[in-house]
Amino acid sequence: MALAVRALTVWLLIAAAEVVHGILRMQFLRPLLGDLRARQVAIVSGSAIVLVIAFLTRRFLRAEGAGRQIAVGVFWAALMASFDVVFGRYYIGYSWSRIAQDFDPSRGGFMALGLAVMVLAPWLVGPRAR
Repeated sequence: MALAVRALTVWLLIAAAEVVHGILRMQFLRPLLGDLRARQVAIVSGSAIVLVIAFLTRRFLRAEGAGRQIAVGVFWAALMASFDVVFGRYYIGYSWSRIAQDFDPSRGGFMALGLAVMVLAPWLVGPRAR
């Protein structure tokens, strides 16, 4: 199985976990902390989810070498950003301004930080070239 197929398979697992994470955030954290603060807190737990899944699937992924590991992370982040924008806009009905806020740290959004963790995740948990 090609690396791209394995990377897509792992990303589907990450996406499913993040959807559940988002539902739990909206059901439990948002009522306690408010929407913006709940989204900010969820970047930490969401990043942890990505790192755990990357760690648990590293042998399946078999991305050897920093270049391949970062390429997988970029692939995951591009898919996740696309998914988040499409899901937010067309399923939840967010405005473009609201979506942009999630990616803009100056407006309280830290999704870009979460995507940076996603880019680095395969390298952070993957095997190092010897």
